[in-house]
Amino acid sequence: MNNMKINEIAERIKALREILDITPEEMAEVTKLPIEEYLAYENGERDFSFNFLYNCSVRFGVDLTEIITGENPRLNLYSLTRAGKGLPLERRQGFKYLHMAPMFKERKSEPFIVTAPYKEEEQDKEIVLNSHDGQELDYIIKGSLKVNIDGHIEIMNEGDLIYYDSSHPHGMIAVGGQECVFMAFILK
Repeated sequence: MNNMKINEIAERIKALREILDITPEEMAEVTKLPIEEYLAYENGERDFSFNFLYNCSVRFGVDLTEIITGENPRLNLYSLTRAGKGLPLERRQGFKYLHMAPMFKERKSEPFIVTAPYKEEEQDKEIVLNSHDGQELDYIIKGSLKVNIDGHIEIMNEGDLIYYDSSHPHGMIAVGGQECVFMAFILK
């Protein structure tokens, strides 16, 4: 994400927090971060992770799209997103997300196509874990993914699907020498 986009999102987060009369300390707790780190995000000093943005949207009671773009979703019959399109969101770990229905209002899930880069240096390290409210379904389209859900390790390949309680710590890395592309549905 470029600096201008980061600053725009940071301004929206701060404005929503202030409008809703929520303290930075409460938001630090909601986002599971130390207060200094939360404030760095809110001040536009750090690039946003999906988990941070998702947890903010849930606490503020607004759509994730509104935080990312400043626009409210308007569609209520259907939403069509063409191949390779979607609302891009990049995680600090290098994961690239394409939100596949950003303008459909009152979604019951957040559908993404996710590209996890293969990184040799991650293969023998602990997988970074995150958590967020709800449940998640991940379906492998291409490549292989090593998933850690609360200490349970699974290797997933093309066509495999996993469904889990995402309030438990979870994380994943691409394995097998190539990037992994998967469909992720985050259910509220």
